[in-house]
Amino acid sequence: MTLTNNPGGDGGGRDTLIAELVEEMTSWSPRERMMAFRSWLKGSLSLIHLHVLTVLEADGAIAMSRLAENLDVSVASATGIVGRMEERGLVARSHGETDRRVVLVQLTDSGIAIFRDMTEQRRRHLGAVLGRLTTDELAALLTGLRAMRAARLAIHAEKLESGLVSVTLAPTSPGAPGSPSPDATPSATPAEDA
Repeated sequence: MTLTNNPGGDGGGRDTLIAELVEEMTSWSPRERMMAFRSWLKGSLSLIHLHVLTVLEADGAIAMSRLAENLDVSVASATGIVGRMEERGLVARSHGETDRRVVLVQLTDSGIAIFRDMTEQRRRHLGAVLGRLTTDELAALLTGLRAMRAARLAIHAEKLESGLVSVTLAPTSPGAPGSPSPDATPSATPAEDA
């Protein structure tokens, strides 16, 4: 691949460079995808179970009906899914404090460990990849990634100001499932389908 010689210029050169960067950042071969799925599904953890764990990590304890909405399944199906996950110790159910009819689903320590293990595996893989770069390449990549984070935060702030997204903060303590890390941005949900 040849990179454009005009990274700071306007017009076609800049657009081409952006397109090439997007391609580099999003390319995922079928073999890489297969290896990632095998890694994620080790221990016979299904994709729907990963989806449940991800929702609970993002939102904290939520009502079964809301979980069913997130999964786009019936409450009966969500109950069956959660029941199988509860048998494996990944989630726990409890009743709401104000309304005992509401069934809340939350991550257990074992459920949290799934993402901790996946993150550690990803960090080891990234460390091995980054170990192949020169010091200058590493410094340039770090500068670029920090600039991307700043741009992403600016876009998010603009969307908040224009009302295109709403902010949802999970009412949990730091370090608990679903709570944002100190440098995390609030989760955004579209205010309307575009």
